[in-house]
Amino acid sequence: ASRVDAFRDVPGERLLAGLRGKDVVIAFVESYGRDAVEDPGFAAPVDAVLDSGTRELHTAGFATRSAFLTSPTAGGGSWLAHATLLSGLWVDNQRRYVDFVSGDRLTLVGAFRRAGWRAVGVMPANTFDWPEAAFFGYHRVYDAHALGYRGPRFGFSTMPDQYALAAFHRLEYGTAHRGPLFAQLNLTSSHSPWTPLPEYVDWAALGDGTVFGPMARRGDPPEVLFQDSAKVRAAYASSVAYSLRSLVSFVQRYGDEDLVLLVVGDHQPAPVVTGANASRDVPVAMIAHDPAVLDRISGWGWQDGLNPGPTAPVWPMDSFRDRLLSTFER
Repeated sequence: ASRVDAFRDVPGERLLAGLRGKDVVIAFVESYGRDAVEDPGFAAPVDAVLDSGTRELHTAGFATRSAFLTSPTAGGGSWLAHATLLSGLWVDNQRRYVDFVSGDRLTLVGAFRRAGWRAVGVMPANTFDWPEAAFFGYHRVYDAHALGYRGPRFGFSTMPDQYALAAFHRLEYGTAHRGPLFAQLNLTSSHSPWTPLPEYVDWAALGDGTVFGPMARRGDPPEVLFQDSAKVRAAYASSVAYSLRSLVSFVQRYGDEDLVLLVVGDHQPAPVVTGANASRDVPVAMIAHDPAVLDRISGWGWQDGLNPGPTAPVWPMDSFRDRLLSTFER
């Protein structure tokens, strides 16, 4: 049963007033866990992208803050983490998920929609009908078939994250004469088995994705890669670094003064990467051009930059919805 929803009946004009006119994007980075920024065995490539990204975005006029959230899941079950962050409920198993999507809980998607935003989802992992889309409150969900990709798969991932971001720009973010946009992007390039891996290409060269063809034929097949745990960890770190670099570059190329981007991991990767007793913490970062947005969250205690340090705040993931709605309510 769902907890009492303090925001269920709040009228749209009061919801999210502190973000009025902004384009708010939540990008879930698959398997982006705390170990990706802290494990001395493999975090270096990820830290390098986050630290250079912090500087590059600052140069482009964007400020960044970061912390950690504790996910309800690890090693898989991304949809449970998505549901938890969007609902403010602890959705840690499938039974709770089914209960949640058969209720009337106000999700962040529905809150932005009620407050006047166009709400879309970019979900390249969805290859078949997803009936829950209506419950969450999206105006439109772009699944694998709707994004126009003509290149090869990369393991689990139907398309590289950079392509999914470019398609989001082409289909929604970059369109003329639109109103404010809320978007959830589920990025998949860092999903296991981390082979083969795409590489970053010039945005102008992306086209329909066929440019990625040769990359899908490189690297060890999973059954070979997974015989060497050091190679698995290195491939995992490379995949997360690729996803994060794609996001930073997207903001540099397409972001404007109205963009507010939340970058959040869904869960830690499997124990083959983290070892047996890893935490369930995932990094979270907010990127914004307008100083007023980050002034609003000053009370959150998040650290400067994209790369949260060991003493950054740790919140349970189910606390995020209410924190965001309370902070930006009129």
